[in-house]
Amino acid sequence: MSIFEDDAEKKPVAHEIGSDLSLISVDELDDRIAILRQEIARLEEEKSSKQKSKNDAESLFR
Repeated sequence: MSIFEDDAEKKPVAHEIGSDLSLISVDELDDRIAILRQEIARLEEEKSSKQKSKNDAESLFR
């Protein structure tokens, strides 16, 4: 086992905010858009969950 194997196994980043898009194909752009939409949905779901918890706690102390 080489000490350099860990570097070779790293997966490429799905999308990096602000990266150069000029060399990316339309299909890859579609893939990145889908990944970002899934992440947005995940963030919104977590936000809703936290907002509900916050609202429940606030109503308890009124």
